[in-house]
Amino acid sequence: MSNPMEMNGGSVVAMIGKDCVAIASDLRLGQQAVGLASNFEKVFPVSDKLYIGLSGLATDTYTLRESLRFRVNMYRMKEEREITPETFTHLVSSTLYEKRFGPYFIEPVVAGLPDATPLNPNPKPFISTMDTIGCITTPKDFAVAGTATDKLYGVAEGLWEPDLEPEDLFETISQTILNAMDRDALSGWGAVVHVISKEKVVTRYLRGRMD
Repeated sequence: MSNPMEMNGGSVVAMIGKDCVAIASDLRLGQQAVGLASNFEKVFPVSDKLYIGLSGLATDTYTLRESLRFRVNMYRMKEEREITPETFTHLVSSTLYEKRFGPYFIEPVVAGLPDATPLNPNPKPFISTMDTIGCITTPKDFAVAGTATDKLYGVAEGLWEPDLEPEDLFETISQTILNAMDRDALSGWGAVVHVISKEKVVTRYLRGRMD
């Protein structure tokens, strides 16, 4: 049997900028080498300034998305506030760890911009990623997941710089995912990029090679 993580293909990348954060994914849905759709998004909003990217098995993507949506709504009702990126990361981790003996074949990437509070007036952008059973990593530059992981690491290390402004961050993450997808047969067919800043969230769709 083939690797379930590579069954449907797809890749996700997140990057930190100066008071902003970006997350992007490709749009391909495949059955191994066979392409099925070019509009399969893998990045979903959790709140106004918090997004999660889910790369891996397509059925698990939707199952986990709905489970997290329920838990976040319950948190919002109980706490009467929006969940922070750090708290959400631990929520995703515990959700994955619950299923460790029959895991979701998913590698999540979380990207968010915390709201300012009296205790933390200048919150820093936050990204995290984890494996299929919820082991958390919180890098300070970029996070990648999916079938094009090796290519994304290579391009991102060459292009990413500290303290990028939102437009520069968009250009960097766009070039990273487009160039990485061109070198991976299981990712591609266009991409979607979300750039989250204090003022707004800008979503753009990129055209990619369709061969």
